Amino acid sequence: MTLNRNEQKLAELNQPKPWSGINAFRSDPLVVDIAASMPRPLRDDFEALGRYATSPEAQDLARMANEGVPKLRTHGPRGERLDVVEFHPAWHALMRRSMTSGLHASAWENIADERGRSHKARAIRFYLTAQLECGHLCPLTMTSASVAAISASPAVQKEWAPKILSRKYDSSNRPWMQKSSVTIGMGMTEKQGGTDVRANTSTAERVGEGIYRLNGHKWFMSAPMSDAFVMLAQTRDGLGCFLVPRLLEDGSANGLRFQRLKDKLGNRSNASSEVEFSDTFGFVLGTPDAGIRTILDMVTLTRLDCALASAGMMRASLAEAVHHVRGRKVSGKTLIAQPMMTRVLADMALDVAAASALSFRLAEAFDKARDSAEDAAYARIMTPVAKYWCCKIAPALIYEAMECLGGSGYVEERPIARHYREAPVNAIWEGSGNVMALDVLRVLTRGKDLFELLFQVISRDLGPSAKKTVDVLRAAMSLCERDEGAARMLVEQLALAAAAAELYRLGAGRIADAFLESRLAAGWRSTYGMLDSRFDSAYIVDLLYPPAT
Repeated sequence: MTLNRNEQKLAELNQPKPWSGINAFRSDPLVVDIAASMPRPLRDDFEALGRYATSPEAQDLARMANEGVPKLRTHGPRGERLDVVEFHPAWHALMRRSMTSGLHASAWENIADERGRSHKARAIRFYLTAQLECGHLCPLTMTSASVAAISASPAVQKEWAPKILSRKYDSSNRPWMQKSSVTIGMGMTEKQGGTDVRANTSTAERVGEGIYRLNGHKWFMSAPMSDAFVMLAQTRDGLGCFLVPRLLEDGSANGLRFQRLKDKLGNRSNASSEVEFSDTFGFVLGTPDAGIRTILDMVTLTRLDCALASAGMMRASLAEAVHHVRGRKVSGKTLIAQPMMTRVLADMALDVAAASALSFRLAEAFDKARDSAEDAAYARIMTPVAKYWCCKIAPALIYEAMECLGGSGYVEERPIARHYREAPVNAIWEGSGNVMALDVLRVLTRGKDLFELLFQVISRDLGPSAKKTVDVLRAAMSLCERDEGAARMLVEQLALAAAAAELYRLGAGRIADAFLESRLAAGWRSTYGMLDSRFDSAYIVDLLYPPAT
């Protein structure tokens, strides 16, 4: 009764109930439609995860994991090196649940219900979990993606894959072979090189068959309590890629000395470190001169997760904003009934729907790339494009959602504040915007024929608008061949065209029409709320964010 009286009092004070306990899967018609053709056990799994992601208990775990940030202990009481990172118990609870869900493993498990759709099924789980908390997804992303790099060395894969794919979370500080499961981190960037990993100065000397001794430093090494790290170092033959265990078989340190943890803007529940290493053993992955090619297989998968996480955070933030404005009144009317507010929400809803659809379509391309030239071309070109666009629009969109809540949104008690601080990392991690644009230019230079296959996909789904849209894309391609600085224009146009095409393919006709006409046929705009009155803003909001029942 006390709770009911409190809620009644808040209602009298014009304060809506918190956005909590609203199933993140069931309340998202776009994702429900995407999952409709999947087997019932999968849909039940998504529904359970959707309930968990918005539950008060899970939201509390997310809050505590970000308030109780990781702590580095370099030394013990006797002066001995420890090099361990301590996490809040809430972090471990989040990790345990997400590993049980298979976010680190399901893409590789060949489960019957997910056969032929494993990347897409995992994408839905990842998207839903991102609406809860993204920091703990970082090690799970790297662990999942590491399988692609490790497969370059069958002997290493045979030993490590069973531990990587285990769904039993094991946070103990023991050698990897003694554990029930392992997680994998990543160390690529160095102070002098950053994204230019060819400038790396860390070295690796061969000491045995497939075994090297590494020396150097890493400016950013994510998830330092991982059981091993995929790292780059210079060999006598060129830049190599290595799997580096954190502990040796006897439990002693493998020469890794953590210097400090990064004090980051967001991603605070997750630890990122600077590390120096000497006489550190590692297993070479692939040939010792193929480091970039090997690690790019891993990076490609992490870029998909960046797009998915951005889409998930945007969805959660806008859902919270829509919920708030439905329950708050101004001048005798609910905020959502105010014409400008409705138009702002509808405008944002179009971008969230497009980003979500584009990310899931990319995951589907990963599933089909082996058997379809079109999907292989889609995966190659649209990975950097989707990563660029979804991650680039997220901070501004989440901020606009925050503004819908006003001062109430600008407090740490609400998840939206955490999403806002988290959003920039996806645009920066695994290649900033310019790096993504340069990657697209690389395809334009070396595999221009792939664009023709991509245009076939876009044309088939865009319908009557296809010819004009593809003509614009061809013009942008031609401009980029003469002017490298124009690459971002091509990338953004590709993202908008492919997102519109996917919305049409999914049958979201009126949503797709509004997105296409406002993004591809209208003039440039820099803020939300610019939708023309011919689009039914209330319809868009209610369709994509149905009122809770």
